[in-house]
Amino acid sequence: MSRKARGISHTGLYHIIFRGINRQNIFEEEKDYQEFTKVLKIVKEQLEFKIYTYCLMSNHGHIFIKEKSIGDISTIMQKTLTKYAGWYNKKYSRSGCLFGNRYKSQTIEVDNYILSLVRYIHQNPKKTGIVKELEKYKWSSYNYYLEKCEEDFVDTADILEMLSENKNVARNTFLEFHREAEKEVFEIGDSCKMSSEQIRRRIIKRLEGKELHVIGSMAKC
Repeated sequence: MSRKARGISHTGLYHIIFRGINRQNIFEEEKDYQEFTKVLKIVKEQLEFKIYTYCLMSNHGHIFIKEKSIGDISTIMQKTLTKYAGWYNKKYSRSGCLFGNRYKSQTIEVDNYILSLVRYIHQNPKKTGIVKELEKYKWSSYNYYLEKCEEDFVDTADILEMLSENKNVARNTFLEFHREAEKEVFEIGDSCKMSSEQIRRRIIKRLEGKELHVIGSMAKC
């Protein structure tokens, strides 16, 4: 059976998930996380895409990006995963695939749940019990939003501007927003099924912002 073609985002926005083959670890120690981010930085400089959010866990990772040109996503991920896998295999004297199947990607076409996606990605380490406070986790973009990182690696401006034009207000709102648990699940299944919340949002978009309860009162064709 042939693979289903990837969706192409008209906004250039993608939520990407990659996993170790058979869910094995792809990061064993601090140096591995450092190497992956180093590779991602190099590819980012080459293809000039934006990284809004990322979180690296022991056996998988999430990245929320905006490509510069339509179709760059494939090159971005191929370069990043291939280069890191080569380095990892050499380091640990192994051969064969490191990542399970191909990476998974979900196009993001509307702004409605961008902030929820950012929060979902950042809260992964807390939900799994690795840390109690998000700022304690080193391998995510969370601390970039708090200006605790000197590198200009994560593109925080677009997300913060969604919260407020005032930078201080936006940062405080960002902190408060992340103190609430994200209820939406943004996992990307092979069957590409949408959650009930994603279905609700898509219907609302078709209804031009109207909530679902108005359907019964709408004129029938």
